[in-house]
Parts: sequence; structure tokens; C-alpha cells
Amino acid sequence: MTRVFNFSPGPATLPEPVLRKAAQEMLDWHGSGMSVMEMSHRGKQFISIYDEAQALARELLAVPANYKVLFMQGGAIGENAIVPMNLIGKTGKADYVLTGDWSQRSFKEAQTFGTINIAATGEGDKFRSIPKQSTWKLDPQASYVHICSNETIGGVEYHWTPDTGSVPLVADMSSNLMSRPLDVSKYGLIYAGAQKNMGPSGLTIVIVRDDLLGHALPITPSAFNYQLQAEADSMFNTPPTYAIYIAGLVFNHIKAQGGLAAMQVHNEAKAAVLYDFLDESKFFYNSVAREDRSLMNVPFKLKDESLDEAFLQGAADKGMIQLKGHRISGGMRASIYNAMPIEGVKALVAYMKDFEVRHG
Repeated sequence: MTRVFNFSPGPATLPEPVLRKAAQEMLDWHGSGMSVMEMSHRGKQFISIYDEAQALARELLAVPANYKVLFMQGGAIGENAIVPMNLIGKTGKADYVLTGDWSQRSFKEAQTFGTINIAATGEGDKFRSIPKQSTWKLDPQASYVHICSNETIGGVEYHWTPDTGSVPLVADMSSNLMSRPLDVSKYGLIYAGAQKNMGPSGLTIVIVRDDLLGHALPITPSAFNYQLQAEADSMFNTPPTYAIYIAGLVFNHIKAQGGLAAMQVHNEAKAAVLYDFLDESKFFYNSVAREDRSLMNVPFKLKDESLDEAFLQGAADKGMIQLKGHRISGGMRASIYNAMPIEGVKALVAYMKDFEVRHG
């Protein structure tokens, strides 16, 4: 069996040991005589899987005791509505910082539920950098301040944590949660779709501070009410059981590799290989401000865009797939999440060097 180097932005590549473990346990989990997919979410077998995944998530992220970790559904796009439904009720207002397509989508969705202020935007710079916090216009009466910590399309990432004072900071961390250590206590709420660094699609992780529970708007569906989900240990409705199981295996894998500190070293090394080449190349380029470059998603373009298709086909022929950029931005994009080995990035750069020699 030949595995490709999968640079997909999500659902993304998973650690091979995790996939092998899941395959081994597919028909019979720990002598239960059934697959995890067949288990009752309230049975003792699945509860043990859930408890371990929950404990590992808290351990890896050093989640303080006054935060709940919820395993929900709906993805980050669902959370774009679920967050304001749960949090905006305190004042009816919220601040959003726009750094690319995903934070723009969050902003547009939130407008349904209250008065939403654009505290800062990178649009003037074509979203190639994150606005300096000194330029932010924050409303002290806001219920929360929302950011997207890593924009998968534009390839900009916060390498610092905003200070929003007494107003809770909310972050969409779908594409960089579990990629490096994090001080959860600086955030009121963190949410993330699992399909980048933590598992398959279908699972959404929500980390929410206790004092932010209990403020849901009356229109909030029960299944999306954080307080009800917290009281039910994420089992107010049937949770995405198999996705939770896979996430638990991924968390175990991350722990075995040395935890989030080791993930950060691994991810910085991979990104350096690709960015160093792009900075030297006269044929390929990346437009993101250096201090805001994403370690997870590296967009790049060929100076001669007529060669795009030839580049993609050549990469596919060499076992490197999903390098086409998003339709909004065009060009190419290499998503190099935790599970992408450095060998994959080195293979990509070797191919890019060869392509440049042949076509430059």
C-alpha cells in the first residue's frame, strides 16, 4: 500500500499509527464484540472512551478547572451561530476582528443575533497581515471579542494572544488547536472543528469558561445550549461517537510524541523548510507578512499562473495531492498540520525546485 502526502486543508491527513489502531479495532473494540460505531453512547464501553478523550484533551491543553470541554457537532460554521446565541445575550453586542474569509463568515453569521462591531480588519492589506492591536477599536460593553486564530485560506496566524481586558476573548481555533502550547486562561471560549489536527470531521471541540454558561438567548436550540451540554457531559443528544473515539486516539498519539511542545517544534521545522524555499525562489512566492505567516497553511503562487495545472498534475504524479488553493485566493496551498511528516514538506520543496529549474 502506498500512502500519498495529503496537503488537504481539511479533512486532513491523520497520523498513520492512529489509522492502523482504528483499523485493528474496527470490528471488535477491546473484546466487546462490536465496533465503536455500534456502541450506545450511554454504554460503559463508550463512556470509557469518552472519559479518556476528555481527560487527554484537558491534559494536553492544560485546561483550567473552571472551564468545560464540550464535544459537539456542527463544525466551526455551526459555532458561528452557536457562539452568539450563547454569549451575546449579556449586552446584545460583540466585537469581531476580521483577518480573512473565515472571520468574515463568523462576523456575517453573528449579525443575526445582535449588534456586531468590526473592531479591526485586515481588508485594506488584502488580509495579508493581522491588524496590530493598537489599531483595534474595542467596545468595553461588548459581550465578547471574536478572532480566528488561523485563517486556512489566506494563511495568516496569530502568534500572540490579544488582550481584551474584562471582555471575554473568543477564538475560532479550528486549524491550529493542538498544534502548539496554549494558555487557555486568556480566553473565554475556544472552538474548533476537529478535522485539521484532532480527528475526522463531525466533531467540534468547545472549551468554555464556567461563568459564560447560562446566558443563551431564548431562541437557542437545546442541543446547542452550552449550559445544557455541560450539565449532560456533552450527551444532551447523541454525540459524534466515532469521531470522539478517533480524537482520543489522536490525543494519545500527540501525548506519546511529547505533547504540544513537541508539536510546536515539529510544526515550526516543517514551515521553515517551505518558507525558506519560497523566500529564495524567483518562481514561487508567498504574500503574507512574515510575522503573521501560518505554520499550518502555506498559500503560494507561481509567478506564471499558466503553469498552475502542470504544477498540480506533476505533484499528483509524485504522490502529493490537495495542493490547489482555495477558489477565493487561487494559486496553491500546502496545509501542513501535525500529522504531515517533515518528509512530505521536503518532498514538496524538492519537487518545486525541480519544477522551477524545468520551467523557470
